[in-house]
Amino acid sequence: MAGTPAEAGPGDRPEATLDRNDFTYSVVVPVYNSAGVVGRTVDHIVSVFEAEGLDYQLVLVNDGSSDGSWDVIAEKARGNKHVVALNLLRNYGQHHANLAGLREATGDFVITMDDDGQNPPEEAMRLIDEAMHGHDVVFGKFERKQAAGYRRLGSKAISMINRRIFLQPQDLAVSNFRILRRDVVDRICASRTAHPYITGQALMYSSHRANVTVRHQARDVGKSSYGMGRILKLVFTILFSYSSFPLRAAALGGFVVAAVSFLLGAVYLVRSFFVDTQVQGWTTIAVLLAVFNGVTIGMLSMLGEYVVRTLNSVSAQDTYHVRERVTG
Repeated sequence: MAGTPAEAGPGDRPEATLDRNDFTYSVVVPVYNSAGVVGRTVDHIVSVFEAEGLDYQLVLVNDGSSDGSWDVIAEKARGNKHVVALNLLRNYGQHHANLAGLREATGDFVITMDDDGQNPPEEAMRLIDEAMHGHDVVFGKFERKQAAGYRRLGSKAISMINRRIFLQPQDLAVSNFRILRRDVVDRICASRTAHPYITGQALMYSSHRANVTVRHQARDVGKSSYGMGRILKLVFTILFSYSSFPLRAAALGGFVVAAVSFLLGAVYLVRSFFVDTQVQGWTTIAVLLAVFNGVTIGMLSMLGEYVVRTLNSVSAQDTYHVRERVTG
């Protein structure tokens, strides 16, 4: 049934209905401050696709790195006709870099993966084989994710949001290691949003999704730059760009405050008929005004956030800018 996820398993899968050699593939890799490892990652991807005899394109997107990553991937692109390197004007974020890569990609299927070697390129063959069963999106489901505890907690929080906002099925796991069919890629690229979120958009613009179990390796060099701050920023982006939940929560809070204010006003009004008014009530008034004004300012700030994001969405032509493009 459309929209029902599946997971590959040995011995219980029918034969693929499509032949992977009949299609072309693009691999999109956002690159950020990974000069020490990205060269090996590129070589590994190229060797795997060459060994499999697949028609491929490798798109490397430098997202404003400051450590020489651009020099590494530009050199790789000059030496291989299958490799394209894009240098973004500044650091826009992983999802903007992925979007730039998707728009550059020409393959019938597009695979996205990380630059740090944690997604073994040979595991991409599992994604491809599962896509050959007719799925429009296949997410890699990690056997065991090699990440810090706070990142796993962040992933769980984002997964909860995905299920509420993008209707992610309960038995579907999502990750940045995925394969997207061309029609899904085209819908994502055509979407007018100043705040791309590729995982959520892949869920929005697909109907036949699946999981396949893949390995997730520990980093050989350095540590992830995707800290708690970036996770919180992503949560903030999802909530305000793709959901009306904060606005509805603010409205509910406003109604609650209004109801409490009305009741307090009624209580003080009735009390004034039986008890003499005293000047000591100024303290209560000052506290109530501070609370209610604070809530009002908070709600206005939230409305302002929606207005700014709406303005960005309707006025922004490009959410990123490519400074340089290198190919063999």
